[in-house]
Order: sequence, then C-alpha cells, then structure tokens
Amino acid sequence: MCGIAGLLGQFGPDHSPIAAMIQTLAHRGPDGIRTEQGPGWSLGHARLSIIDLEGGWQPLHLGKAVVIGNGEVYNYKELTRDHGLATRLVTGSDFEPLLHLYASEAERAFDRLRGMYALCLIAEDQGAWLVRDPFGIKPFYWTQSDQGLAFASEPRALLIGTRPQLVPERIEELLCLNYTLTEGSVYAGIHRLAPGAIRQVVRGQMVRSLHRPALPPKSAVFPTGEAELLLALDRVLEDSVSVHQRSDVPYGLFLSGGIDSAAIATMMSRLNARPVTAFTCGFIPPGGEDWRARDERGQAERVARALNLDWHAVAFDEADFWRILPKVAWAMDDPTCDYASLPTYRLAEAAKSDLTVVLTGEGGDELFGGYGRYRRALRPGWLGGRPAEPQFLAPFLKDAGRGALSRWRLAARPPRGLTRLQAAQYGDIATWLPNDLLLKLDRCLMAHGLEGRTPFLDPAVAAFGFHLPDRMKVRGRMGKWLLRQWLAQHCPAAEPFAKKKGFTVPVAAWIAPRSAGLGPRIAASPGIAAVCDVEAVRAVFSDERHAASRWPLLFYALWYAIHIEGAGPDESLQALLA
Repeated sequence: MCGIAGLLGQFGPDHSPIAAMIQTLAHRGPDGIRTEQGPGWSLGHARLSIIDLEGGWQPLHLGKAVVIGNGEVYNYKELTRDHGLATRLVTGSDFEPLLHLYASEAERAFDRLRGMYALCLIAEDQGAWLVRDPFGIKPFYWTQSDQGLAFASEPRALLIGTRPQLVPERIEELLCLNYTLTEGSVYAGIHRLAPGAIRQVVRGQMVRSLHRPALPPKSAVFPTGEAELLLALDRVLEDSVSVHQRSDVPYGLFLSGGIDSAAIATMMSRLNARPVTAFTCGFIPPGGEDWRARDERGQAERVARALNLDWHAVAFDEADFWRILPKVAWAMDDPTCDYASLPTYRLAEAAKSDLTVVLTGEGGDELFGGYGRYRRALRPGWLGGRPAEPQFLAPFLKDAGRGALSRWRLAARPPRGLTRLQAAQYGDIATWLPNDLLLKLDRCLMAHGLEGRTPFLDPAVAAFGFHLPDRMKVRGRMGKWLLRQWLAQHCPAAEPFAKKKGFTVPVAAWIAPRSAGLGPRIAASPGIAAVCDVEAVRAVFSDERHAASRWPLLFYALWYAIHIEGAGPDESLQALLA
C-alpha cells in the first residue's frame, strides 16, 4: 500500500514536478519516498512497507521496463511458482513478477493479477500502461495537458499551484447521493481511471482502452444443493482470507456487529494460531449515556469472546465528532458525505499503534444480497416493492436532486441477462461500492499509513457470491442467506439470523445543539450557494424536521473551505463554529 504519482510525456528535464507531487502523498507512504526519471517519464513512490520490507522499494525494473504500483498483488507467490520465476526475481516484491509476465505475454499479463492495485507499467519501448483493479479498491486519478499525462493516487497531487474548478453536476450528486458518479471527479479536468480499466499511453496520450469486468462469468461447474454450496463457500472464503493475510507486518481486522466482518473474523481465527487483533467502534451520544445497547459493541464482543480474539473497543463521542470531522474532510480530497467515514477514521487512528494491515467486510452485502432495498426490489408494487435505487432527494438543491438521480440510473444500468436481484446488486457494485465505500476506506486508513484489505472482493469470492441462485441470497425478509447459514455453522455466537440493527452514527444528535449558529454560516459558503437554494439551507438548520439533511451540508461546507479556499482543517471548523 503506497502513494504513486507520475508524468508521462514532455514535462521538463528535472525531477522537481514529481518530487512536489509525491510529497503531497507522504501520508500514504510513511516509510519513505523515491523518485526516478527516464525518457518521457517521471515516477514517484511513497512507500508503506508490507511485503519484502528491505528489498521491495519501487519503482521496480526489468531491463528498460519499469513498474510502480499502489496496493497488493495477492497471488504473487503463485505467479512466481507457476511461471518459473523464482530464480529470475531480485526482490520479494509482489509487483515484480508482473514485469516478467509482461515481457512474455504483453497486456495479457494484467489478466493474471489477483488483488487490489493501481499501477503504471512502462514497457521496453517506453509505451506505458495504466491499470486499476476490477472493483476499484485502489484509487487512480489522471489529467491530460499539452505536455502529456499526469497521474496520482489522490487528486491533491494533480492540483499543486492551482485553484481547483468544480463540476456542478458532481457536487449535486455528492449532496444528493453522498458520493459522485462516473469517471469524472469533482474537479474539472481530473478523471478517475475506471475500475478494471487498462489504458495504453504513448508519448503522453491515451491510445488504447481495455477493460476487466468486476464480475467474472459464472463457472461452468457450479454447485446446486445447499450443502454443496456451503462447502464451496468455505473453500473460497478460506482461500481468499489466506492470501489477504500475506504480510510481513502485523495484521488484524475491523469487527462490527454484522455478518460480513464476523465471517472474516471466523476464518481468520481458523487460519491463525495466535489470537487475531480486532477493533470495534461504539458511540456515546450527547448526555453521556452509553449506547452499548444500540451500537455494535455488544454483538462484536460476543463474537470476539467466542473466537478468542484480541479485541479492542473504541469509544466515539461528541468531542471525537468535532475533532475528527475536519480531519476526515481533509483526507477526502475526492469527497464522499458518508458519515461512516467518521468511525472508520477513528478505528484507523486507534489501530495504527498495533497494526499495519486491516481486513474488513466491504463487499459482502453487495455480493451476497444483504441490503433491505434488494428485498424490496423483489416484491411486487402492491406489497410495497420499489426499485433498489436512492430514494433521497435533497430539498436544498436547486433541482431537488432530480438530475443526480437520473444520472445514477444511467450509471447503474445493468447488462442484459441478470435477474432482478442481480441487477440491483450490479447497480451498487458499479456506483456506490467504488465511489463511496472503497473510497472512504482508502482515504481514512491511508491518512494513518494503514492498509485496508477486502477479502469479499476477491475475484473467486465475487464470482461465487454474485452468481448464487437468488434463493441462496434472499429468503423472505432475510438477505445473505447462504452466508448466514455458513456463519451459523462456524460461529453461532454471531447470531446470524437475529434481526439486524443497522449501522447508525448519531451525527444529527451531535450537530443539533449548534445548528442555530451553523445555519447562517453554512448558507454563506460560496460552495453551498453555487448549487443550493440558500433559504432552503437556512431552513434545514432551523427546522428539526430536516435534521437529517444537516450532515451533508456541514461536511461539504468544511470540505470546500479546505480544498477550494485553502483553509486548514481546524481553521475551517472554527470559522463555522465561531
């Protein structure tokens, strides 16, 4: 896990641009920074050492070919073994085998990668490839100019010395959906490399585009009975968690009270002789009363005791909310208004002293059919059924969010041949998963130099889960049916068939005491005024019926002050609270 930056084309004879770019990403790679330059390219790498601590520094070389990457190639040992590379490698890096595979297979080598990655490979002929993993677990941004193409792990490295220009449609999406759509970022001229994209660059210009889909086709040999499916699920989960634990530094997990992280914890407990370190976040709302009965700590503790985990409960109160909020706004230079970023940041803050790698449960709901909106999509209209799409329209936006919802429908349009349930899952995999859940995981953990890994988004697990028969995902009012059955067998303490409480961060309760003063200042933000009805914004902060709409407005006002107006994180918050 690292930060990468690069210049492809004619950007000048020295290293100064790339040195400045990679320095903005130093938080992603606290173990050191390296830069290199060759004919028509400059590369920078900020390293968080995970694999081959001494020898795995990047860029890596094979003759004139060069590779630089962020993330992990989990099957590097298998690639080394199956292709007879052991005697040819000079490091233990998980990215080095790719150079040798590319030398013999060209771009077909990228299809062999199993992992999370955003990389640039410069071939012997000095043409380059930009590649991102199929789910978009690792970020990749690029921009084009007359000089050539620049890329980086975060937009901030591409914005040095400029005042960013925002794209109004992306900001409307942010305030309506809590995240943004498409390959275009919130910044004019800065693009996100699409999940699964493989782009060829020659002399600083993109000339060819390939794509690896997130969801592989259904295997020709697929179990049918529930007993066989449970055994197959056990095999793919064990294999995925096993390779996701490959690390030369301490690893653990984030444990919620839900099914997904409990399944990961169960498998990690099986695969590790020592107790696995786990962290859980719990909330204390205004008034000081412990929310233990309503948050996830109680259930997480039962799982931790049953699995003999080295378990740590992390409290999150009102003071943490106001302390962490501007830090999260700073970390999210590509913004998402998901309030789950707050406890994610808090957990990373607590875990960093013990761990460098953290496994999480992202992707379980999307692949195994866990969300209630999937079940509603299966019901007929007369029984309350409705499409599995965002239901929230922002009353403070000038068009109430109708344009954002239309663009979401276009981005989430599924391919032909899917069931109604699979179509609903596909919509989230194409939109919410890469642009919200995985983005916040990356930014909140990398702000602390911590690597997040997602075993459910392994290709084999994804292909298995998505292609399960609908009845193995949803039965009655219960989603993730097969995963729950597996957990009932292997960790009954997780109570997989108990009613799910849902995940709630009490942001409205923490904002409420300050809402009267916040309203006028947030309404006066130039960023808010550009896309919102200012009077409607004022009404949101004066009318308790609209309390749920306060959070995205508060977050965006802080984000705008930091990333567009240049305020420091603490300075931006104090200006709103003054």
